Amino acid sequence: QVQLAEFGGGLVQAGGSLRLSCAASGRTFSNYAMGWFRQVPGKEREFVAAISWSGSNTYYADSVKGRFTISRDNAKNTVYLQMNSLKPEDTAVYYCAAGSSITIATVTSQRGYDYWGQGTQVTVSS
Repeated sequence: QVQLAEFGGGLVQAGGSLRLSCAASGRTFSNYAMGWFRQVPGKEREFVAAISWSGSNTYYADSVKGRFTISRDNAKNTVYLQMNSLKPEDTAVYYCAAGSSITIATVTSQRGYDYWGQGTQVTVSS
């Protein structure tokens, strides 16, 4: 089992920045690829970003490319999502997820991930 807990959500004005953190406990963190997803009421959870177990490969949704940066610190069992130039359409609950068998084909699919955090609300005001 892997337990995930997100931190850092909040209210920010458009154009501002936030950094989300996801702390992991349980099994060896470095064995897992990590992803960030987001969801708004009435819509499906959507992929935001992912990072390989080593941190050498990162993936982004087109909607956040160039504005968001995913990173990880395996020594601290933590993955981060730095969000810059935030837009009102970035408003959502953000979830982190861990997957032990992530491939290129599954990295953007929530079905590829085994464990999920409880989510943290990000609200961007216009």
